Amino acid sequence: MVRVSGYHPTLSGTWNRREILRAGGLPLVMSGIPRLVDAAEQRSVEETRSVKAGAKSTILFFLCGGASHIDMWDLKPDAPLEYRGPFQPIATSAIGVRLCEHLPLLARQAHHIALINSVGASVSTNDHHAGYYHNLTGHVPDPSFLIQGNNRTPYPDDWPYMGCVVGSKRPQQPGMPNAVTLPCMPGTPPHRPGQFAARLGVKYDPLYIFGNRQKPTEFHAPNLLLATDVTGSRFAARRDLLSGLNVNQTALDHTTTVQNWTSQQERAVALLSSATTTAAFDVSRESPEVISRYGATINGMSLLTARRLVEAGVPFVTVFWSEDDEVVSKKCSSGGGWDTHGNNFNCLKENLLPEFDRAFSALIEDLADRHLLDETLLMVTSEMGRTPKIGDPRSGGVRGAGRDHWTHCLTDLLAGGGIRGGQTYGSSDRRAEYPSSNPVTPADITKTVYHAMGIENLETFDNQGRPYNLLEEGNPLVELF
Repeated sequence: MVRVSGYHPTLSGTWNRREILRAGGLPLVMSGIPRLVDAAEQRSVEETRSVKAGAKSTILFFLCGGASHIDMWDLKPDAPLEYRGPFQPIATSAIGVRLCEHLPLLARQAHHIALINSVGASVSTNDHHAGYYHNLTGHVPDPSFLIQGNNRTPYPDDWPYMGCVVGSKRPQQPGMPNAVTLPCMPGTPPHRPGQFAARLGVKYDPLYIFGNRQKPTEFHAPNLLLATDVTGSRFAARRDLLSGLNVNQTALDHTTTVQNWTSQQERAVALLSSATTTAAFDVSRESPEVISRYGATINGMSLLTARRLVEAGVPFVTVFWSEDDEVVSKKCSSGGGWDTHGNNFNCLKENLLPEFDRAFSALIEDLADRHLLDETLLMVTSEMGRTPKIGDPRSGGVRGAGRDHWTHCLTDLLAGGGIRGGQTYGSSDRRAEYPSSNPVTPADITKTVYHAMGIENLETFDNQGRPYNLLEEGNPLVELF
């Protein structure tokens, strides 16, 4: 028997598949044990082959700032008081899946979700830039992150964002981009590394769509807005002129720079010309009831727009939690978002968790009702968790009731796209400080996203035509499917 559980295997208990496979290299002398190991290995191969990748699209919801895993997904009610905090776990629609009491709407959708409580994402800086990069690309940050810290800008030779990799591996659709990011570009400036195509080339960068906190149903892309004096007929004439000018550039088209520029021109023109693009970003077409269910906030409307983009056929949509909230920034002694250096529990209870609970539970419910959940992978992650021990020295210590950065352990959530809902994979230790059973890395999570999207070949070529692998580390968690 192989199980996915939150407990260490013991000699007298049920062994986890990974422990069994690791044991395959040990000098086992009992005659029956090698047969058990062989059988487990055979089951692993057969199950891997039998898992069918069903996702056509992915929506990644990134909780910018560092969401507190111990207060949301991985509560430790039996830990010492200085760790566990005041929140209590509640029962959900799935036996064995427990969520924070302040996520009641998501608790009703727990039969759709899988929690991965054993993500070890330690980075040398224990800070935002490196945390973004690690969890968005699957690659361990290089030493430049330690040297430059939050001044580290995105580099052209960085490893690409997983959404850009997916976009590069899918055929380009007419009138729609393969990767869209909204409602912001985190970090201004420098922008957070890890959210761009980088070494893949700018032609695979996401299309950024910007939201407005004061007008949450309005989204725009500055490079896709026509000037007020440009009519449809004038735009068509300019498009024809551009096409004619490009004919004279054929002698230069062998250069990578010109090819990328031409590709960007063509993409911009196609998007500007597409009625499908305009409709997909127009959430005002939704009923008042749907808008109310998601919550008329910039984050709620971003998730609703993500659903519309999935319906329009976009393979990868990223929603970065909008951090630009002066109220939360002051209240939580932070730069905003989930970076709860101070007043952690009131910030979560009164501001962050209610908005998240309403919006994300609505997305799951909406996709399920529209029969889109099986073909849409949902992922929730963050650049880090929070320190399990309460009290950040930068905000008054224990009296400040905050939690500092903690990249050493966090929880990821997956749903839809072939993921078997109602399960918890792996566990952290008794204080939620480090992964305990079934430890995984961001590389494993990224490979799981690729697997769900049916992307197994990660080979590509540099600008000199030399092949390289986009992510050699990690293995997909096929047990989740």
